[in-house]
Amino acid sequence: MSAPVVTRIAPSPTGTMHIGTARTALFNWLFARAQGGRFLLRVEDTDRARSTPEATEAIYGGLRWLGLDWDGDAVSQFNNVPRHADVAAQMLAAGTAYKCFATQEEVAAFREAARAEGRSTLYHSPWRDTPADQHPDAPFVVRLKAPRDGETVIDDAVQGKVTFQNEQLDDMVLLRSDGTPTYMLAVVVDDHDMGITHVIRGDDHLNNAARQAQIFDAMGWPQPVWAHIPLIHGADGKKLSKRHGATGVEEYAAMGFPAEAMRNYLARLGWSHGDDEFFTDAQALEWFDLEGIGKAPARLDLKKLENISGQHLTQMEDAAILEAACDFAARDGRAAPNRDALLPAIPFVKEASKTLGQILDRAHFALTVRPIEPEPKAAKALDPVSRGILFELTPHLQTATWSRDALEGAVGYVAEARGLGLGKLAAPLRAALAGRTATPSVFDMMLVLGQAETLARIADVAADPGAQED
Repeated sequence: MSAPVVTRIAPSPTGTMHIGTARTALFNWLFARAQGGRFLLRVEDTDRARSTPEATEAIYGGLRWLGLDWDGDAVSQFNNVPRHADVAAQMLAAGTAYKCFATQEEVAAFREAARAEGRSTLYHSPWRDTPADQHPDAPFVVRLKAPRDGETVIDDAVQGKVTFQNEQLDDMVLLRSDGTPTYMLAVVVDDHDMGITHVIRGDDHLNNAARQAQIFDAMGWPQPVWAHIPLIHGADGKKLSKRHGATGVEEYAAMGFPAEAMRNYLARLGWSHGDDEFFTDAQALEWFDLEGIGKAPARLDLKKLENISGQHLTQMEDAAILEAACDFAARDGRAAPNRDALLPAIPFVKEASKTLGQILDRAHFALTVRPIEPEPKAAKALDPVSRGILFELTPHLQTATWSRDALEGAVGYVAEARGLGLGKLAAPLRAALAGRTATPSVFDMMLVLGQAETLARIADVAADPGAQED
């Protein structure tokens, strides 16, 4: 029986959570959950100068917003430093690592001379095979005693078999002279200790895999399954950067995209299931596998994200949209919407909306309160004649049964009596009910507002033509 799948996401808390990190987290989460395994979180915070509590919280917040729950407590890599040093000591004792007393200046001088002479700058330490009794009493680093010949092969679940010539890999530093571990050692030790079975990450780490595989082998530890996924590029095909627009997860949350849509869209950035573009979480969990990940870089397409977002809003339960819209309003610094007023409006505004911001904007008519101050353009529709028509319409609305058919019949009757098209009444009704020119259907607004509120808003602007003539 094979071991349960265990995946991880291991971001560095040095800034905002990049959209690429979010996509990697999603792939790891989907694979683990689909296989009935575990998804773990490790914060690689050994760089104390750059790691900040705020950036750590941004990682937690980004994952929570995306709905990617992790198992157990988040692991701090910094807290594992003693364990990393202990493994380096084990490797020294086993002869798979050695103490190198070469100074940084000596290594730099070697490489500078090699470049000048056109030789390889790969550093071969003279201390590799020096007996311990000949070691000086001086600072040292611990280097891996890497194989000098042969090949290191990475059987990658995405990239296929990737071969590295060992003669092109140097004896990398495992432990610095101050006793702190390097990234390479820390990652391997943590992955082993956390029981990671599958390392799914960006293909910019593919070269690291060869070096890390050598550490796994030196310790006699089984290697995880490697799966290096292509990076996300901008629309121009170049590596995604700030010049392409939003790169942080929180920026997409601030744009008003629901988390469901982001999960769907990010899953399609580099992975596919036939021609399916829109799918639910349940379908993604059923379909996701490593074989569906392509080798070519994915391109971020905001228009496609908007389209998928609109489809998700259409399919989402109204109560779920309500919660997401309220969360968005808080992120956007807006006043908390009246939940009781917003919920009944959602069915009438979600079909035409692509973001949560559009949901709130289209539902403005339900969230605003009397007296309504019409926007200048809307106010032009409330000329004396139009206000007189609204006055004439009022008794018909007072006796209507408040169904869509009855409301359309009442407005249609007044329009026909006046020799007007239905559209001629729509503008003053929009102005009265919402104070805006761009709104949902006037009949949808009436149904949401109810009879009493609709009549009250019309009464605020309607005028008796006879009273005006007097």
